[in-house]
Amino acid sequence: MSEVELEVIDLKEVVLSNNSFGPADVGSIRTAVSENYGHFGELRDAVNEMEADDLLSPAGKTKMGVCQFLLGKFSDALTTLQSADGSAMALFYQARCMFELGSYNETVAVYEKAQTSGYNEDQCKIGVAEANRYAGRIEEALAILDNIFGPAEQTADYMYQRAATVAAVGGRMDEALALYQRAVQTDENHAGALFGLALENDRMGNDDESLSLYERAAKAFPTGIGVLINLGLIYEDNNQFDKAQMCYKRILDCYPDHPQTLLYMKDAAATGNMLYDEEAQRRNDRLAQTLNMPVTNFELSVRSRNCLQKMGIDTIGDLTRTSEAELLSSKNFGETSLFEIREMLTSKGLSLGQFAHEKKSNEPPIDTSHMSPDEQALLDRPISDLNLSVRARKCMARLQLNTIGELIRKTGDDMLECKNFGVTSLNEVREKLTDLGLKMRGD
Repeated sequence: MSEVELEVIDLKEVVLSNNSFGPADVGSIRTAVSENYGHFGELRDAVNEMEADDLLSPAGKTKMGVCQFLLGKFSDALTTLQSADGSAMALFYQARCMFELGSYNETVAVYEKAQTSGYNEDQCKIGVAEANRYAGRIEEALAILDNIFGPAEQTADYMYQRAATVAAVGGRMDEALALYQRAVQTDENHAGALFGLALENDRMGNDDESLSLYERAAKAFPTGIGVLINLGLIYEDNNQFDKAQMCYKRILDCYPDHPQTLLYMKDAAATGNMLYDEEAQRRNDRLAQTLNMPVTNFELSVRSRNCLQKMGIDTIGDLTRTSEAELLSSKNFGETSLFEIREMLTSKGLSLGQFAHEKKSNEPPIDTSHMSPDEQALLDRPISDLNLSVRARKCMARLQLNTIGELIRKTGDDMLECKNFGVTSLNEVREKLTDLGLKMRGD
């Protein structure tokens, strides 16, 4: 389909027609929205009309469920598909929904049903491998991929899943990067492979290359939340606040109540307009409070509590800096405990490993011998008393810094390592501390 045709296509009409619906139609919808994001609204309107139709046929429910999935309405899509026509396509997208909702064992079982019902065998096996990888069964995922042969081995989906699985094994990053690159060479618009390459370039400090890859990944539809958030933050770093807000808006189109994105949207708007946003300040305060909540505040199983205690994980923030693989590597910590932890974090709008790149280091104790009693009393005051800008406050929340005493344990270099925290913000923090007669470590 050419670009001109995509500009004039009536996607709403395509979705609402009584024509048969299959994988090729899903591909056409995804391509249309990728080429022209304006079609997203048409897809959403079409789904709204289908949801209002009480006489929708079982086959119509399959179409509606798949379209709900494309819109990111995974729970609604799963319910719809479970009451649809029971076709192989309905089963395949049930599995996709279960995967997105984190029910990995159920995902595997339904993929197998879809395969038995006639859905593409290799696609189902690749999906099973992905579910096993996310459930921490890395070797099992790799074994499944090892037993896929023929043309499927040359597809971008296969090479992407193999790259992600090899990366999860550890110690084979060169192999993973080569597979990501082959996947992109096979399909230049493969969102997963582009995201994987972007992340690795980001970690290696290749800023221009990672930006280019994130931008390419963001054009795909559906687009992962991680792609749009990371790209939005890069735009903020480059003072391109309008572009950042467009990234966050695309997330909110699918997930209107996504807490993290709402926070970022508010902050981007406030910084871009050079205004101080009190609501954003309150959100940052709430985020900091949430991240500092002890895990003992939650009703976890004895096994989960014991494992977290052995690993030195005391707060919600500690969990956001810990990956699923790190938890699963702990003795006696299994899938049940992982699911329990994941559910707890999801209820707070957070996820495991979300701030893994911002792990706390052990700072030395503060030398207070030269401080007056009044200056020592300042150390227990909350950071909010400094009245910092939104951007600086967000960094405080990410680094789990609650008090002025915790802040002055940090060096300037420590602060500059926090994403979106630059020299301007560092100078602001130093000025606020100077007003109180305090300095950061190393100043």
